[in-house]
Amino acid sequence: MKRKKLPFTKEQIEKIISEYPTPFHLYDENGIIEYAQKFNQAFQWNQGFKEYYAIKAAPNPFLMKILRNQGFGIDCSSLTELVLTEKLGMKGEEIMFTSNDTTAEEFQKARDLGAIINLDDISHIGFLEKHAGLPDLVCFRYNPGALKDGNIIIGNPEDSKYGFTREQLFEGYKILKDKGVKRFGIHTMVASNELDPDYFIETAEIVLELIAEISKELNISFEFANLGGGIGIPYKNEHKPVDLEFMSGGIKNLYTKIITENGLKPLKIFFESGRAITGPFGYLISTVLHIKETYKKYIGLDASMHNLMRPALYGAYHHITVLGKEGQLCNKKYDVTGSLCENNDKFAINRLLPETNQGDLVVIHDTGAHGHSMGFNYNGKLRSAELLLRKNGEVVQIRRAETIDDHFITLDFESLPGFSV
Repeated sequence: MKRKKLPFTKEQIEKIISEYPTPFHLYDENGIIEYAQKFNQAFQWNQGFKEYYAIKAAPNPFLMKILRNQGFGIDCSSLTELVLTEKLGMKGEEIMFTSNDTTAEEFQKARDLGAIINLDDISHIGFLEKHAGLPDLVCFRYNPGALKDGNIIIGNPEDSKYGFTREQLFEGYKILKDKGVKRFGIHTMVASNELDPDYFIETAEIVLELIAEISKELNISFEFANLGGGIGIPYKNEHKPVDLEFMSGGIKNLYTKIITENGLKPLKIFFESGRAITGPFGYLISTVLHIKETYKKYIGLDASMHNLMRPALYGAYHHITVLGKEGQLCNKKYDVTGSLCENNDKFAINRLLPETNQGDLVVIHDTGAHGHSMGFNYNGKLRSAELLLRKNGEVVQIRRAETIDDHFITLDFESLPGFSV
């Protein structure tokens, strides 16, 4: 069986564990930078191209600093994520605020930072104007409905809670124009973890044709088209990564045909990819606590689904390597589990692995997006540390592990009103 490559050895992990106990998430800086550069290179034909990293994927300021150095912006969806950008010194149009069911406080913070505000619903025009005022530049999120198929993670567009209908877009941009807004953008995102590059080319065609129609009917100009995220990663060995050059070439051809040849104003192409940028370059490192055999064989780890909930949430696949046994036959069938009081606390079911023993070190691959960020505290479990493998081979802690004191800090054991303790 083809094996996924690791940017570290068992000996390196053993050395790290002497200082930072498992479980922890480890990110590969070199891999992140190389992919970021490849992404930028693929779209160098478009003046003003920008990738806004979807910070929800891995909201760690050190990772965002790495990506900002590559010219990336940041895509936020909440007040806390906006505050994170503020603490990083980011402001203005290097921030995209794409939210839904948004509070007045969130709109106000986005306005204070000068972020590009991407509205999710036509009713939000008035809400934004009332609570924060309309900015010079406004973007709408488009939901193409039956025009586009979704996938298992994000669902079909018609069932999605996100975005404007086609008719609402025309109405919404007219409202903005009548209110004196002069700068416009458009956004869509209709899939998650998609590996077919043609899917993104088809999405671009829908958006670019819509821009041409709205521009002509309302006599307005668009500054950018944000084609969203959703670029998948090869979780399984047989999967292939999205061919960025092929995808970009297809989008470029459409851009020439629909925008340039129709004499429309030059348009910036934006993305808000998260998973593809950091996902393949993150690893959950764990130690085998127990081997159990009843009706099945189980590998019990010191990590649980609170460290990585995707397998339990979606039935998602994550490749698993038992360090030091990479060359051995994968001829033993196991369920790989954590210790939560939930039977779906499993990283893998009926997974063929080499014979595994107590104390073995296990690497769960592709956890650099929607891994640590989706953590939780059920059963009083504590969130793990995040470590960064630097380009020079140094390993640094970029988020310490939670402690029991952290977990209890929001409780007051001393003065509970009406209770005698």
